[in-house]
Amino acid sequence: MSLHFVLGGARSGKSAFAERLVRDSGLEPLYLATGRAFDAEMEARIAEHRERRPPPWTTVEEPLDLAEAIGREAREGRAILVDCLTLWLTNLMLEERDIPAAFDALDGVLRTPLPGLVVLVSNEVGLSIVPENPMARTFRDDAGRLHQRVAALAGEVTFVAAGLPLKLKG
Repeated sequence: MSLHFVLGGARSGKSAFAERLVRDSGLEPLYLATGRAFDAEMEARIAEHRERRPPPWTTVEEPLDLAEAIGREAREGRAILVDCLTLWLTNLMLEERDIPAAFDALDGVLRTPLPGLVVLVSNEVGLSIVPENPMARTFRDDAGRLHQRVAALAGEVTFVAAGLPLKLKG
């Protein structure tokens, strides 16, 4: 398995960059969506992402059990795009799931020799001011820990800013 981790800020171009990686791989593209439409703005974002992925893209929605979904969907000749880890973390927090256990499960599946390509996308949220409330600080800290774990496992890590990719690893 080849593992590529793509980080960037909101509207940085990270998802479009990750989609190009998958498209250019020549493998069967599968979009593993973690987002949930809680409001009209999120519905619009999801619609925008769907419009960028015409057939032959397949979409699987999995807001919580990400490790299981990656393990189930990985196969030879397939490229999986997971978008995104911070939405997944948000879902875990809202559902009061065991976050360390979920991170361990993801770590376990990513360490397993899976076939194909996996591209993971996430929002880098740790570059700004310290959030004013405890939940936001916990989210920022958990996201930072998750990013370090995924980056350590990934063969390639790319940071995207203003639509420009900067290779951090690989």
